[in-house]
This record gives sequence, C-alpha cells and structure tokens, in this order.
Amino acid sequence: MKLKRIGVGLAKQVFQLHGVDSHEQAVCRKQLKRSQALGFFRRLGPCAVAMEACGSAHYWARELSALGHEVRLIAPQFVKPYVKSGKNDANDAEAICEAASRPTMRHVEVKSAEQQASQALHRIRSRLIRARTALVNKIRGLLGEFGLVEIRHGVAATRRLAQTALEDAGNGLPGPMLELLAELRGELDEHEAHLCRLDEMIQCQAREDERVKRLMQVEGIGPVSATALVEAVGNARQFRSARQFAAWLGLVPRQHSSGGKERLGAITKRGDIYLRTLLIHGARAVLQHCRDKADRRSQWLRQLICRRNRNIAAVALANKNARVVWAILSREECYQLG
Repeated sequence: MKLKRIGVGLAKQVFQLHGVDSHEQAVCRKQLKRSQALGFFRRLGPCAVAMEACGSAHYWARELSALGHEVRLIAPQFVKPYVKSGKNDANDAEAICEAASRPTMRHVEVKSAEQQASQALHRIRSRLIRARTALVNKIRGLLGEFGLVEIRHGVAATRRLAQTALEDAGNGLPGPMLELLAELRGELDEHEAHLCRLDEMIQCQAREDERVKRLMQVEGIGPVSATALVEAVGNARQFRSARQFAAWLGLVPRQHSSGGKERLGAITKRGDIYLRTLLIHGARAVLQHCRDKADRRSQWLRQLICRRNRNIAAVALANKNARVVWAILSREECYQLG
C-alpha cells in the first residue's frame, strides 16, 4: 500500500487511521489496537503521518520518526474546522489528514523524552503549590472559627499561627481540634519539604543548561521561568517571529477588526497558561523595583504606569520579555540591556 499521508486519531487502546494516496484519494480507513500500531507502521513505506498534539502524541511521534516517517503534530483547535458532520473517530482521523495537507498549517514541535520529563517536574511543582495554598486556606478557615486570626497572609504567617495555637493552652481549642491541627501542620511541612526538593532539581537544571543561563539574564525571568520556557519551546525556531511566539503565549491583544477598522481588546490568553503566568508574575516583580533605576526599560515602565496602570504595565513587560526570549533562543545570543 503506497500512502502519501495518513491521519491518526490517537486514543488509549484503539487508533483510527485515514490515509490518502498521491491523488488525495482515501485508500486506507481502518482501526488498530495499540499493540498493532508499531507493526503496521513498520511495514508501511515512509510517508507523512499527522496526529493531534494530545496525550501520548509526542511519544508516538518519536517512535514513528525512528521508523522513517515524517511526523506532523497539529494543535486540536486547528483540526476542528476540518471535521465533517458528526464527531467520531473516523471523521476525526479524516480531519487530521485533511488539516495536514494545508500548506500554511502550523505544526507543533516534537518534544524529546528529556523535555517531557522536565515539564513533568514543573507540572508536579505547580500541583503541589495549589495543594499547599488549599491547605493554608483550610488551616486559616478552621482556626478562624475559634477566633484565632492572623492578619498577615502567606505560608509563613499561617505556620506561625498554627504553632501559636498549638502552644497556647488558654485559647480554648478542644483536644480533638489540637490533634487535627497538629496533623495539618505536619502535612504543610511535608508540602514545604517536597517543594524544596523540586526547587533544588530546577536549580540544578538551570546551572547545567547554557540556554537557561542566558534567559536568566533578563529581568523578570528566574530559574523556574527559564527552565519552563526552554523545555516547552527548545530553540524556539518553530516560530517565525518574536510576535508569533508572544501570540502563542496569549500575550498579544485580541483582535476583532473589520471594514478597515482596527479593534484591539484584552490579551487573547491562548496557549500555555503556566508559561504566561510565570512571565506576568516575573514582570510584576520587576515593577516593584523600577522606580529607582535609570535604564531605558525602567523609564519606559514608569511612563507606562503613569499612562495606564500597573496590571497593563505588567502584561506589556511580559510581552516584551517573551519577544526577548525568542530572540535569545532562536539566535543563540546573550541578553543586552538597552
């Protein structure tokens, strides 16, 4: 069977295939079990294989590339317009195959196993931070029911509040509540210790990767942001320009223009929420210290804050930093403060 292009609908156990020949005629429509997939593609001659960039897609992309196939990963939102009629596995595979034929289609860069491992580290760290925040709120809420309130917020303040409540015999807390509070404080300490271990792993990656070191020279980008960016986009050369990279992160204005009239709104918030959040929080940290600096960037930030507000200035700086990141990674240059 001579195929020019084949679309693969990935799933946990059953894969749907839709293949076309050089005349764009459908010549292959079939289902494969997961255990049969590699054997089928090993017998198949080299061709273009398209898949949605979903769960396990990068693994299969690496496996099929090793067999000599040209793998193209497509974001699901770019496949959806090509789905005909109702949604089912066969229609999805046909839509993937059709989307891959478009000359202007943008593809997702295939990640290595090392990149995915590093991204898993960031995902676990993010999950632990959310769990720690929920635990801190739970401790503060429970103690508030007994009249024990801490004005200051944060993990350290909550730990002090819990410690004071355990040591103060006259606060009126019942014995069962003291036992529960001790368990919650122990759980909080475990979260802190686990986060410290993950941060040490990130610091180790930052010291070993030259690309991360270059990114950390940019104000507002630290080890966490730099490692997350490098592992997500590699050398960033899959983006044609700095603006395209910023748009992928959702940091450019949402556009609704028609009839020659430009209408720009808030940022699109497309792409990776985690990376966008890191860049914006890093920009907020820079705003805290720009008042006493005389460089061009700090002057621009102070003028922007006066014209608009700090939130808009933070997003604008995050957008600028994203474009700087693209230039540093794609051109392999060092950061030069203007």
